[in-house]
Order: sequence, then structure tokens, then C-alpha cells
Amino acid sequence: MKANLRHCARILLVLMVVALSATVQAERKLLDQVVAVVNDDVILQSELEARINTIVGRLSAQGTGLPPRDILEERVLEQLITESIQLQMADRAGMRISDNELNETMASIARRNDMTLAQFEQQLAQEGVTYREAREQIRNEMITSRVQQRQVGNRVRVTDREVQNYLDAMAGQGRSNAEYELAHILVEVDDFNDEEEVSAAREKVEALREDISSGRDFREVAVAESDANNALDGGNMGWRAENRLPSLIADVVPDLEPGTVSPVLQNNSGFHLVMVMDRRGGDQAQVIEQSRVRHILVRTSETVSESQAEETIRELYQQLESGADFGALAREYSDDPVSGSDGGNLGWVSPGQMVPEFEQAMMAADVGELKGPFRSQFGWHILQVQERRQQDISGDIRESEARQAIYRRKFDTELQNWLREIRDEAFIEFKNGYSGDTSES
Repeated sequence: MKANLRHCARILLVLMVVALSATVQAERKLLDQVVAVVNDDVILQSELEARINTIVGRLSAQGTGLPPRDILEERVLEQLITESIQLQMADRAGMRISDNELNETMASIARRNDMTLAQFEQQLAQEGVTYREAREQIRNEMITSRVQQRQVGNRVRVTDREVQNYLDAMAGQGRSNAEYELAHILVEVDDFNDEEEVSAAREKVEALREDISSGRDFREVAVAESDANNALDGGNMGWRAENRLPSLIADVVPDLEPGTVSPVLQNNSGFHLVMVMDRRGGDQAQVIEQSRVRHILVRTSETVSESQAEETIRELYQQLESGADFGALAREYSDDPVSGSDGGNLGWVSPGQMVPEFEQAMMAADVGELKGPFRSQFGWHILQVQERRQQDISGDIRESEARQAIYRRKFDTELQNWLREIRDEAFIEFKNGYSGDTSES
């Protein structure tokens, strides 16, 4: 009787183990089921869940409210689809991110957040993300960024006339050097000739503006409703200088108080809302000390050894100390073909423009003093500072920032168009209850 009971107990235990194993296998199968086919790639349920967890962790850490789960799943899946298309393009083009480059990027991200790598890893863990997962996500973001630069950057051109018009407009409007932390929402319109689509989009954006004005968190609305590329980052645009604001919002942002939503704005992408999250800075001159400097360079080569190059530069230095003409020696002996033909003249040099060894010698030299010989990565140098001045480079900075602002505005518009193009041309098939617009190239 006892033997029979023990036998029955063993059978029951085996059945329980089998049932538990079947349950685990079923859960694994459910977790790893295919949710979408994208050209030659597939997106798994596990990938979708991992990305959702990453985004939820980040938004929760920022204090941003979350949309309903089904909406979040739909938006994250669309993000993965667009990412997959771009990664496949990168793979066909042979684009790779080396481990060393990725490690440097991870370290740079940690430094920008005033963290060590260990602290950065702890922060990720608090957001529910492993360091390995974060590395691979950053790698993918770096690759897609390169694809976008190659495919979209070639479409963008900024002319000198556009820069000047931008600067003239800024001057006429009395712009300052203030900076704004911005968030953005886009309700996209594919065809402005379709009155029904335009009307629906306008009604939607006006309703969203009303919700935000009534107290709903702007970033939460962006995550749930925005069609912009940065939607899942809460619409974050980062810090933008006033003279680098996109033209669409340039006249609106300076008049917005932080935390106030803009009026509905429109361009050829659709309808927009923007909010100033924070503001800093204001007008100030950008004055630096510049040095007018000339030099003589002697390089090593297959025919000139290190000792021969050093001997030559020391002989030239002695000649200069004895009163030889600097310009004449530079034209005859300098291995810098550009400055050498002009008597060694480098013109006005700003801090950070030269390699460290050259800059250190330049800054240590008195006006008129010979400095050298000294070695840099380019060879052996002698330099002479001819003059120094205090220079306000605000104009140069404004011009550079204007060019960047115009480029960024054009790039963002072209990027939105390009992402729509590659999405429309891709073969996409949804699986296991997921749905969306399917198109086939």
C-alpha cells in the first residue's frame, strides 16, 4: 500500500514538472513570437517589450506620464520598424560601429551627465535597462544617425544668401543670445489638398493644446500623440540658442513664458505645438585674445631623419637670432606649403585652433620673440608672435550658428519626408494580433 502511494506521488511529481516545463516553454514562445516582418528582418515580442521597458523607465525617471499601454505599444512598434529599415540599409552599405568607438561614446555620455561609467550603469539599472542593452541601443542610434546623414544630408544645401537673410532678420527683430529648452508636438498632414485630413489634424492639435492648457503634461501628450521623431522622448528638442531657433518658432518662442504652450503653428509637415521648458542666458559679447603668428616647419620624411630635421631647425633658429629675415627663410625652408609661400604667415590664430604644443609655445611667447625649436605631431617648428589683439567674435559665432540653424531646419524637414518614403516603400507584415498600414515595395 505504501509502495503504491510512493509510486503515485512520483507520478504526480513528474506530471507537475512536465506541466511546469510546458508552461515555461509556452511563456518563452509567447515572449519570442514575431510581431512584424520588415523586409528581410523580423521584430520579436521580446524586442518590443525590452524597448517599451526602456522608454517607460526613462519617462518615469523624468516624471512624464504614460499613455495607455496599447497606444505605447503601437508607437514603439512603429519606432522599431523605422529603425529596422534603416539598420538594414546600413548593413547593405557595410556601415559598422567598432567596439572602441562605442566604448568612447558610452564614456562620453557618462561624462556629460557628470557620472562615472559605474554610476551610469547604476542609473540605467534604476530605469530597468542593463548596460549591455543600452550599449546596443546606442550602437543602433549611431548607425541610424550615419544612415540619415548620408541619405538626407546630401539633400540639404545652405547658401551664403540664406545665412545673410537669416542674420538680417534676426537683427531686425532684436534677437538676443538667450537659450531655450524646448519640447515639441507635431500632428502630421500628408496631403494639404485633402480638406478632410487637414480639418481632422487641425481639430486634433487644437484639442491637444486645450488639454495642455488645462494642465495635462506636455511631454505626456507628446509621447502619446506626436508624430515627430522625438515623440517617445517627450518631444524633447534640447537647448536651442535664440539665434538658432527654426524659423517656424523663431518669432513665438522668445515671447513664451516657461511652461506655456504656443499657439498652433503650421508648415508643410503639419500642425505644431511648442513649449519652453526652461530659459537661460542673454546678450553678451564673446571676446577672445588672438595672436598674429608666423612659423617655419621642418618635417621628417623617408629622406629626412629625425636628427637631420632637428639639426636643420636649430641652424635656422641660429640664423634668425643672428638677424636673418624670417619670411625669406620660411619661403626657402618651411615644409608647410601654404604658409611657407607667404613667409610663414598663419594670420590671426584663436585659442584652440592649433595643436597643443604649438598653442602652448604661442601663448608663452612675447610679441616679437622667437619661440622654439619645439616638436609637434607635424614636425619641428619655430614661431614668432607678431601682434596680439582682443577680438569680439560674436559675429563669427552668430554666422556659424545661423548656418547650423538653417541646416538643421532643412535637415529635419527632409528627414521627416525621407522616413515617410522608406516606410512607404518597405514590405511590412504585422503578426499575432498587431495591426497597422501594410505596404509592399
